[in-house]
Amino acid sequence: MTIDLYSITVDAKEINGPVALVTAASKGIGAGVARLLATRGYRVSLLARSSAVTELARELGGIATVGSVQEGDDLKRLVEQTMAAYGRIDGVVNNTGHPAKGELLALTDEQWQEGFELIIRSVIQMARLVTPIMREQGSGCIVNLSSYAAVRPELERPVSAVFRAGLSAWTRVFAEYCAPHGIRVNSVLPGFIQTGPPSASAILASDIPMARYGDVEEIGKVVAFLLSPEASYLTGQNLLVDGGMVRTL
Repeated sequence: MTIDLYSITVDAKEINGPVALVTAASKGIGAGVARLLATRGYRVSLLARSSAVTELARELGGIATVGSVQEGDDLKRLVEQTMAAYGRIDGVVNNTGHPAKGELLALTDEQWQEGFELIIRSVIQMARLVTPIMREQGSGCIVNLSSYAAVRPELERPVSAVFRAGLSAWTRVFAEYCAPHGIRVNSVLPGFIQTGPPSASAILASDIPMARYGDVEEIGKVVAFLLSPEASYLTGQNLLVDGGMVRTL
């Protein structure tokens, strides 16, 4: 896999500001989160399959790795490149694409396996890579970008619903594992976020209590809060950011 690396300066390690990794960052929510974090003073290290991620990294004064969250070697290279450029990792935003949709029993074993690798295995692999670094630092924060489907499973999106629920469980147990080491772990569960033209099957804005879709900057602000010292006593949580769409306690 070709890696494109853009550093701010030769002395990048000496520049102040926390360091955040963001995966699936070439477009949509991932790109929106990366932009927001950069405005908050984060030095960003971005991963995506599209080479467009290199342009975004250049724009934000960060670095980019072209690769997939489903490839362990790409995740390893991302972490190694980040440590080489900045010498630390303060935050990780695990963002992924969407798994296959289809008729429940017609979905193949391969599609279910792909969903597991995309949503859960990638996050566990990232945890193995960054936890030792954060433990040595004595601090760090991980935010998993999930979906409202974790708490409101829908027949239309069975793979996502099943593995997003599993991601919520992972968030809780991993947060407990990390807490003694000064590492916090939370998940954000977006509702319908406007990243392009609404699809024909998308929920109507009128069905959302706030009567609109969210935007990527709103998700970015929640992620930035969770990464920040202001959320220093918040860990193991799965936060719905959905305009009140999911009615649950």
